[in-house]
Amino acid sequence: MGTKVLVVDDEKSIASAISYALKREDYTVEVAHDGEEALVKVKSFQPRVIILDVMMPRLNGYEVCRRLESREDIGIILLTVKNDVVDKVVGLELGADDYMTKPFEIRELLARVKALARRLERIPAEPEERALGSGGLKVIPKRRTAVAGDRLLDLTPKEFDLLAMLLQHPERVYTREELLDMVWGMDYIGGARTVDIHIQRLRKKLGEPWQAVLQTVYGIGYKASPGAGGET
Repeated sequence: MGTKVLVVDDEKSIASAISYALKREDYTVEVAHDGEEALVKVKSFQPRVIILDVMMPRLNGYEVCRRLESREDIGIILLTVKNDVVDKVVGLELGADDYMTKPFEIRELLARVKALARRLERIPAEPEERALGSGGLKVIPKRRTAVAGDRLLDLTPKEFDLLAMLLQHPERVYTREELLDMVWGMDYIGGARTVDIHIQRLRKKLGEPWQAVLQTVYGIGYKASPGAGGET
C-alpha cells in the first residue's frame, strides 16, 4: 500500500485529475469535496498527506487546518486561487506545510507531495530515548514528544522538527537558509519566511517562560538557548 493522500477540492474535475495522477504514482488516494467530509475522512482514512483547497463550501481549507491543530505526522499542502502573500502566511500560520496557487502543474504538485511525505518519514536519529532541552522544556525525538512544564505541546511535524533541530545543538546559530534546508529539505520551494512563521508559532505554543529559549540572532537567523527559559 502506497502513502495515503487525501485530496480535498469542491471542483470535482480537479480532484479527479489529482487523484488519477497520484494513483499512477502508486499513492493510496481518497477524495473529499468539502471541509466537513474532509474531517470525517481524516479520522477514517488517516492520510499521511492532505492536499487541501482553501475555497470550499461548508468549511473552507483554513477552518479545516484549525480543526486539525492537534494532528500528528500529517502534512498539508494548500491549494489557493489567490496569489497573495497574506493568504499564504495565514495558511502556514494555521499549520500548513506548503501551498500552491491555481492553476498549477500536476508534475510540480506530485513533486511536492513526494518531498513532503519523505520529510514526514524522517525522525531525528537518537541512539537512546534521551530528552533534549532543560529547565522544564523537554523534547524526546524518538517519541516525537515535546513538553513545556506540565503541558504536552501540540506541534505540527515541521514545528517539532524545527524545535528538535535547534535544541539538538544549543547555542549554535543557524541561518534561515540552513534551517530551511535541514528541516524542510533542499527541494522545498517555499522561502525563508517559512522559518520565521514557524518560529513565531513555536514561541506562542511554548509560552512563558520557555518562548525565550528560541532566540533571534539579528541579521543572521536563530539559535536555542535552553538556559534562557528561566527555569534551571
